[in-house]
Amino acid sequence: MRTLATALALLALTAAPAAAQGLSKAEKVIDRTVDAEFERSVALLARLVDQNSGTLNLDGVTRVGEMMRAELEPLGFAISWKPMGEVQRAGHLIAVHKGKPGGKRILLIGHLDTVFELSSPFQKFVRTGDKAEGPGAGDDKGGMVVIVSALRAMQAAGTLKDVNIEIVLTGDEEDAGSPLSISRADLIAAGKRADVALDFEGLVIDGGKDMGSIARRSVTDWRITASGKTGHSSLIFTSQFGDGAINELARILATFRKELPEPNLTFNAGVIAGGARAEIDESGNAKAGGKTNIIAATAVATGDFRTLSVEQTERVRAKMEAIVAAHAPGTDAKIEFGEGYPAMAPTEGNKALLAALNGVNRDLGLQKMAPLDPLKRGAGDVSFVAHDVDSLAGLGTYSTGDHAPGETVDLASIRRQAKRAAILISRLGTGRTARR
Repeated sequence: MRTLATALALLALTAAPAAAQGLSKAEKVIDRTVDAEFERSVALLARLVDQNSGTLNLDGVTRVGEMMRAELEPLGFAISWKPMGEVQRAGHLIAVHKGKPGGKRILLIGHLDTVFELSSPFQKFVRTGDKAEGPGAGDDKGGMVVIVSALRAMQAAGTLKDVNIEIVLTGDEEDAGSPLSISRADLIAAGKRADVALDFEGLVIDGGKDMGSIARRSVTDWRITASGKTGHSSLIFTSQFGDGAINELARILATFRKELPEPNLTFNAGVIAGGARAEIDESGNAKAGGKTNIIAATAVATGDFRTLSVEQTERVRAKMEAIVAAHAPGTDAKIEFGEGYPAMAPTEGNKALLAALNGVNRDLGLQKMAPLDPLKRGAGDVSFVAHDVDSLAGLGTYSTGDHAPGETVDLASIRRQAKRAAILISRLGTGRTARR
């Protein structure tokens, strides 16, 4: 579990006196190695991107896992593959590197899958100078390349051998298998073993500056089903027939808009259908039918809400349930919630990790990274461990247009992100501050 002592220890890493600031000899090797192997890193990214690994392309996800195995085994990692057939997903790659006994245990998190399935027309890596388009080029194949680049540089510098590292690359981050108690069990267990968790999803640049992600909001799906007494439209709002299902659903959504807003919360109705008959399937496809002169018997809406803490999730959920329960005349309604991704709250331990990263930035001559507003990034796998271990997100590449054709990665971001990660992992893993 996260402790104040852990936070203070991390802060101590950044509190070296001025005379001790700067890159050590080994860290200078890391700096040079990342640059020297840049084209090798880009070539790896191209190979990963050209292998389709849409979440539901189970063979493709498995192949990307094998590609990552080929990169990590030569670095001294013991690799295991955890099949996830039980939840209709490919599986997860877990890689373990044993360093010195008693050293800090560093968990690195990324994912093998993308949102681009085999049916997508967007399938190939195309480089133009320091930019490249491709499915998952940034999210999250760029992040995996940063991990490999950082570890190679650590090996060249001699810092890898002493560090205890566990890597979990999930195969279904974009569409997690259900139940989460199965599909995220290995990740959660890794978080409980770790002292620090570093997430290699994309870097966020805001206002032209690299940002540090010490928080990610939760996401919880919801479904509301409203029902009403059907009859001729001329009888709506009477004591016999009441308001009808569509008006009841409209009341609920309007009350959400009025009564739910609070800091760090967003809530959204994504799909809605209503009429004499209405349904929304698990893929979000809606069907409805009826007539203008018939009171709607059924109305359905699906959406999500996002919070910054477990406490906020519980509070908002209770308010939503109370609003749904206050039925309009002649109607009924129920709300159901999905499993959801938990929140990664902005803890003191996470802030200390960002301070440690800013010590690395200082010594690399890079700008200080301010904390990113958590409303500016979505949920992610790191949130499943953030309750148990100090965590930092956004150590992957910078990219634009994620989750859509034309997703473009800034290849130059591989360099600075790999350097940051390699030096941060080296320092955290050994407990040493920077030395000239």
